[in-house]
Amino acid sequence: MRDRCRVVVEVNRVSTENELFGAVDALLEQVAQDDLPTPEERRRLREASGLSQEQIAKALKTRRETIGNWESGETEPRPPKRAAYARLLEGLAERFPPPGADLPVVEVESTAAPDAFTGPTPPTDARSLSASPLRDAAARTELENPPSTPAPTAPAEQAVPSPADTPRSTSASRRTAAPAGTAVSDGTGERFVNGPLLVVDADTTGQVVAYGVGGLVLDVPATSLASLVEWALTEARLGAPRLNGSGSDADPLLVLTAAACERYGLPAALSKEEQLAGRLTDGHKAVKQLAAQDWRLTKRGLGPWARIYRPAQAGTRRCVQLCLPSWNALDTRHWADAAGLPPAELAHLLGLYAMRVTTPRGSTAVTGLELMTALHPPTRASEPDATGRRYSEHNPGSLGKDPVDCAPCEAPDGHPLLADLPRFHRRTPAEVLLEEAYDWARELTDAECLRRNLVGIDVNMAFAAGANGLIVGLGAPTHVDNPVFDPKLPGSWLVDLSHIDLSRVKSGKNWVDLDASLLPSPFTPTGHRPEGPAWYATPTVAYAQELGYDVAPLEAYIRYDNGRYLDGWYNRLRDAYIATMADLGVSADASPEKFLAAMDGYRRRDPQLAIVVSAIKATVKGGIGKLRERPRGEGWKPGEPWRALARPTWRPDIRAAVISRTRVNMHRKIVKHAAFTGQYPIAILSDCAVYAVDGTSPLDFLPYREGKPLPGGWRLGVSPGMVKHEGTQSVLWGEGLRDRFDAPELNLARYIKDGTVTDQDNGE
Repeated sequence: MRDRCRVVVEVNRVSTENELFGAVDALLEQVAQDDLPTPEERRRLREASGLSQEQIAKALKTRRETIGNWESGETEPRPPKRAAYARLLEGLAERFPPPGADLPVVEVESTAAPDAFTGPTPPTDARSLSASPLRDAAARTELENPPSTPAPTAPAEQAVPSPADTPRSTSASRRTAAPAGTAVSDGTGERFVNGPLLVVDADTTGQVVAYGVGGLVLDVPATSLASLVEWALTEARLGAPRLNGSGSDADPLLVLTAAACERYGLPAALSKEEQLAGRLTDGHKAVKQLAAQDWRLTKRGLGPWARIYRPAQAGTRRCVQLCLPSWNALDTRHWADAAGLPPAELAHLLGLYAMRVTTPRGSTAVTGLELMTALHPPTRASEPDATGRRYSEHNPGSLGKDPVDCAPCEAPDGHPLLADLPRFHRRTPAEVLLEEAYDWARELTDAECLRRNLVGIDVNMAFAAGANGLIVGLGAPTHVDNPVFDPKLPGSWLVDLSHIDLSRVKSGKNWVDLDASLLPSPFTPTGHRPEGPAWYATPTVAYAQELGYDVAPLEAYIRYDNGRYLDGWYNRLRDAYIATMADLGVSADASPEKFLAAMDGYRRRDPQLAIVVSAIKATVKGGIGKLRERPRGEGWKPGEPWRALARPTWRPDIRAAVISRTRVNMHRKIVKHAAFTGQYPIAILSDCAVYAVDGTSPLDFLPYREGKPLPGGWRLGVSPGMVKHEGTQSVLWGEGLRDRFDAPELNLARYIKDGTVTDQDNGE
C-alpha cells in the first residue's frame, strides 16, 4: 500500500513538473514572438531561395494562403508552426543574407550643380509604386532558349536578391557602374546586382542617367547606341537569373525615353511609314552604326522592341533588349499610360513585372509565350561522356527545338496543309477544329423580365485556370481511325455529340433535370447544339462523358508524347497576380463580403500597381493566343508558310485545349448553379456570365451557406477560376439596348461592366 502511494505521489510530481515545463515553454514561445523577421524579409528569404509558398505550406502542413498572410503581415504564425517557420527563416537567412552589403559600385554624392542629376526623385508616399512590394520581390527571370553549347545544369529557379529588396531612403541613390575592365565574378548576385532593367533618360545638357529598381540611379557614360549596348553587357551588371537550370539568364533590358532616343541618334517617334513597317529602315544611320560595330539585329529590325546581339561565344549570350515607349512599345490596352510615367516610376513598374513574371521582351503576348520557353527550355546539357564533354540534348517535358506540323483539322485557313483546298472553300465543323470562347446570349423569359437587375460575374484569369493541370501534347500528332476515347490523351477527335440532351445530365454523381432551352451547349462557342460530327479537343469530349453520355469518335489525331507543359507557367502567373492584388488590398483568404468590398475601386488605390495587374492578365491571354499566331502581312499569300510556323511554340492544338477546358469549366459551374438554384444565365461572353436577379450584388444570387459556396459552383475570390463582380445594370437597360439595336439576343455581357456600348476589347 505504501509503495502504491509512493508511486502515485511520484506520478503527480512528474505530472506537475510537465505542466510547469509546458507553461514555461509557452512563456518562452511568447517571448520568441519578436524573433521572426519582418513580413517583407520573410518574403525576400523565400523568393531568394527559390522556394514557392506551396512548398513551404506543404512542409509546415498548412495552406498556401496562410504563408501568403504571414508574408504580408496580415496574420502571424502561432505555435507549434511558429517555431518551425522561425527555424526555416533562420536557415535561409544564413544562406541568403540581406543584399547591398558589398555592392561592387562606387557611391557618388549628388550635388546641385547644373550637370548633376535633376530628374524626378522616386516618390515615397505609401501609396506610390516606390513604396510597393518591389522591395519584396527577388529577381528571377529568364527569356531566351539555351545556347547551342549548353552550360552545365544548375538548380532550377536559382533566385538572388536584387536592389529592390533593400530599404529605400527618401532620395534616390546615385551610383556609377564599376569602371571598365573591373573583374566581374560569375556569382549571380554580382552579375545582376543592378536588377533586370534600366530606364535610360537624358536631360537638356546631354547628361544621361539610368533608373533601376529600388531607387537606383546610374550615370551612363555611353555616347553612342553601340557603346550603350556594350555598357549594358559589361559595366551595368544587368539581367536576371534563369528560371530553369537548363535555360539561360535573362538579357538586360534598356528602356529608352524619347529624350534618350534623340541622344543616341534615334527619332523620338516613328513616322507613319515606319509605324506601318514596325521598324526603322535598314538604311537609317543608327542601324548602320550598329552594323559597323559588329552588332546584329533580328528579323524584326530596330523597332519598338528590338534585340541587339552578337553571336554567342563559349556558350555565353551577348544580347540586349531595347524597349522604346515613345514608339508605342507599351500597348495602352494593357499598359495604360505607363509610357508617360517619369523614368523612375516606369522603372519601378516594369521592374515589378519583371521580377514577378519575367523581363518583358515584346508585347505581353510575346512575353507570355517566351515565359513558356523559359520555364521549359527545349534543350539541356547531357551527362558528360568519357572525356568529360557535354552535349546538347532534348529536354524532356519541353516542346523541343524543332517545330512540328499540326493536324489538318487544327490548321487555320491559309495554312500550307490546306493549300489543295479550293480557294473559297469554307470548312465545316467536320473539317476544322473550332474551340473558341463563349459568345452566347438568349432572350429573357417572362419571369426574368420581372426581375430588377442584371448582374455580371467574371472569372479571374479564366484561361490561366484552364491551363492549370492540363495535359497537352508535346510532339507531333498520330492519326487513328475509330479510336477508343481516352480522356487522358490530348488530341483532336472527330465525334458526334448531337445526341447529348442537356435536359438530363449528370452533375457529379447524380443525374439532374434542367431546362435545356435556357442553357448554352458546352460543345460550341455559339452555345448552339451541334448538328453532327465535329472536331473537338480532348477536354470537350471528356466533358460529354462527364455529363453521362457515351462517345464514339470516328477518327482522331492523338499526341502520345504529352505532359503538363503549362503548369509552371500557370503557377508563376497565378502567384504574380495574387501577390499584386494583395498589394492592392485584395487578400486571397478574404470572406466574400470583404472580397467584394476590397475589389470596389481597387485600381484607384494605386494606379501603377493596377497597370501591373492588367499586364499580367494580358500576358496570360496573349500568350495563349500567340500559340496560333496568324500571318502578319509581309507579303504572305494563302497556302504559303508564315514566320510563326517556324517556332516550336506554334501549337494551335495547345491553344484549343486551353480554350476548350476554359469553356467546359464555365459550363460545369453553370450546371451546378442551375441544378441547385433554378437560375440560368442570360448571356455569356468568354469568362463573363450575366444573370437576371432582384438584387445588385453576386451575393444576392450565389448560394453561400454559412460563408461556404456551393461545391463545384461559382465562388467569389481573387484566385484564378474564382469570380468577381463584373457589373450591375437594370433589366430595363438591357431590354432597352436590345430594342435599340433590334437584336433580341444581343450579348449584354459585353456591356454589363459600365453600361457603355462599345466594340472595343477591354482585355478582360
